[in-house]
Amino acid sequence: MNVITIEDYKSTYWPKLDGAIDQLLTQSPGDYIPISYEQIYSCVYKCVCQQHSEQMYSDLIKKITNHLERVSKELQASPPELYIERFNLALGQYMGALQSIVPLFIYMNKFYIETKLNRDLKDDLIKLFTEHVAEKHIYSLMPLLLEAQSTPFQITPSTMANIVKGLYTLRPEWVQMAPALFSKFIPNILPPAMESELQQYAAQDQKLQRDLLQNGFARGDQSRKRAGEELAYSVHIRTNFS
Repeated sequence: MNVITIEDYKSTYWPKLDGAIDQLLTQSPGDYIPISYEQIYSCVYKCVCQQHSEQMYSDLIKKITNHLERVSKELQASPPELYIERFNLALGQYMGALQSIVPLFIYMNKFYIETKLNRDLKDDLIKLFTEHVAEKHIYSLMPLLLEAQSTPFQITPSTMANIVKGLYTLRPEWVQMAPALFSKFIPNILPPAMESELQQYAAQDQKLQRDLLQNGFARGDQSRKRAGEELAYSVHIRTNFS
């Protein structure tokens, strides 16, 4: 293997990695990304073998940090009616990107991050999202989630589930901010329900079904689709508490 100087790394190898990371961070679900995974994997491998792991890790963290700071600023500029959906998109897009980025840097993770830093690349990158996005928005996001929870059809149950599960993954202690909300999507958050409380949960379920009818259950395919999601949501609630 030819020697890779620090100048070679900066002028040839890192630019290839930088461009690939850009595309992965900004892709939408289902997008085709015209990059050569084999070429990127090979770049990482060669840089690790040539003792550029520390510089490459530093560049990767800086790159993703800058991206997440831009994401956070865009969320701050979002109007309240779009805030939840945009947070969900940002979270899903980033977690999806990690599914490609982490495997591409597997050699750096194994021979530098795990052995010298005693950490894991995926954990480090998830922590970046927590620090630069989620922590900055949690106190704005949570009231909107609680409001949406009490307003049928404001957001889909799948969106609510994605965000709540994502927040729990990022920082489990955030459960304490809204334990009832988290308990609908995360098992065993609350103590088991007492038999005397089951009638109350059944009444809540009946109210939800009445809301479905009042909000136009039969008004077209989209209404039926969203109503079906709400019914599934209802079944999920009853399953968690039974």
